[in-house]
Amino acid sequence: METLTAHAPIGAKGLGRKDRPRRTPKGRQVDLKALDEVVALLGDRPRRRDLLIEHLHLIQDEYGHLAAAHLAALAAEMKMALAEVYEVATFYAHFDVVKEGETPPAAITVRVCDSLSCAMAGADKLLAELPGKLGKDVRVVRAPCMGACERAPVCAVGHVQTFKATVDNVAAAAKKHEHAHAATPDVSFDAYRKNGGYALLKSCLEEKRTREDLIKAVDDAGLRGLGGAGFPTGRKWTLVRGEKGPRLMAVNGDEGEPGTFKDRHYLQLDPHRFIEGMLLAAFVVEAKQIYLYLRDEYPELRLMLLEEIAKAESAGLSPHTKVNLRRGAGAYICGEESAMIESIEGKRGLPRHRPPYVAQVGVFGRPTLVQNIETLYWIRDIVEKGASWFTSQGRRDRKGFRSFSVSGRVKNPGVKLAPAGVTMQELIDEFCGGMAAGHIFKGYLPGGASGGILPASMADIPLDFGTLEPHGCFIGSHAVVVLSDKDDMKAVALNLMKFFEDESCGQCTPCRVGTEKAAKLMETGPWNEDLLNELSTAMRDASICGLGQAAPNPLQSVIKRFPEDLKKPLQHW
Repeated sequence: METLTAHAPIGAKGLGRKDRPRRTPKGRQVDLKALDEVVALLGDRPRRRDLLIEHLHLIQDEYGHLAAAHLAALAAEMKMALAEVYEVATFYAHFDVVKEGETPPAAITVRVCDSLSCAMAGADKLLAELPGKLGKDVRVVRAPCMGACERAPVCAVGHVQTFKATVDNVAAAAKKHEHAHAATPDVSFDAYRKNGGYALLKSCLEEKRTREDLIKAVDDAGLRGLGGAGFPTGRKWTLVRGEKGPRLMAVNGDEGEPGTFKDRHYLQLDPHRFIEGMLLAAFVVEAKQIYLYLRDEYPELRLMLLEEIAKAESAGLSPHTKVNLRRGAGAYICGEESAMIESIEGKRGLPRHRPPYVAQVGVFGRPTLVQNIETLYWIRDIVEKGASWFTSQGRRDRKGFRSFSVSGRVKNPGVKLAPAGVTMQELIDEFCGGMAAGHIFKGYLPGGASGGILPASMADIPLDFGTLEPHGCFIGSHAVVVLSDKDDMKAVALNLMKFFEDESCGQCTPCRVGTEKAAKLMETGPWNEDLLNELSTAMRDASICGLGQAAPNPLQSVIKRFPEDLKKPLQHW
């Protein structure tokens, strides 16, 4: 095998070889055939460090895995240490690293989502039955939330998802093994422009509207970040503008919270409403570069966005900024803004210690505006229709409307646009057609996996920012999972804790070890409440980021709100 090295030769003297010359230069040898293959795949793409994950995707897509020879070749081509390439490749769940001597995975991989909504819909049955149906030439693995909870259970054959999955329709999809195609947006570029789309952006670029006009509009409307934190948008724009340029912008499209799928809904529905909002925000903070980070579970949307963003650019609608679409690789932690920024820079998605905040030191060390997809989606409507249009919505003294991703035991799950301050009972009755047949309302997750669990007796609490915290919960990204008398709350909390265990980045001990220990304690025997409470306190007080801090919320909710379930044996679905 013809080889070369990624490192400069080092003399043998002093290395225990005495006068015997080294047969090859020090360092892992690079296979020239693998190097040629990597060079051909990369083409004329830049070899910058921040594009490492993009380049790993190219190899994974072409060969179905990341072979040791290709990783060594990529390190040589990018002039990086092999350890740097390996640590990134092995961090992300969607990269299959095959070491020397190992057997590559099967040509087809079927991922079965086993997060809460899919588990309730029969994911365990699929995991048990699919290997026998599909045979040895197909690999079946469990996977975390795929962002289609309203169509549970969900399986992905390669990158193409099968909704309401059964053994038979997944087997049919595996037989076809189609590649992802760009989604067709419900509202096309031409239709969007015909109905006034991009007129607001053009008026800003032509200086007919000022940046202060836009900041005042979103301030008056009370628009908040809709990715989970709920920080006031106008205030964030002002803070970033106050930092010395050059400034950048990052868009968080990594909605990995189990139960969340609203961003997917809005991108499919009307992508240019989002794109215009993104370009308007970049105009306000004068960001010369935008990094749009989209989760890898949405390949059809990524391909669609590449086409639609190119249409906007070709129409001369983004002279003030450049949009860079970046692809996630299967890491829930990258929904945390600083971890996302690390991933954008081509590194492992490890949350940063704060301060400094990303508004001060973000992408490539520059002040960075980070926004969620849905937040940007509403900007055009708020500015054009006026703040009063937005604030006229709402119940119980709350203002605006909220997009709830509703899944679980309801008759009509999906994204529900409802007034801020709506209660859970109203959401079920007015927007979801009531409970599913044969199910009695027992409890609900108001804010996804990390937002805690409340019983049906507390379904009259307004659902909005700041209303749930007194009850040990929070609204987060408005991901609502409805539970019934058919669900064991201990099993619900265990499913969520195992999710956090798998998705912990491993950087800090309280989260890495705490989630693992909690899952084991919850799975075996009666719950030791004192020990679980002590473990929860350690995780909340000492974890670096919100993942470890919020992971105990579901188990604490069960201990506090569902004591009757604690006395029963653990019942899985």
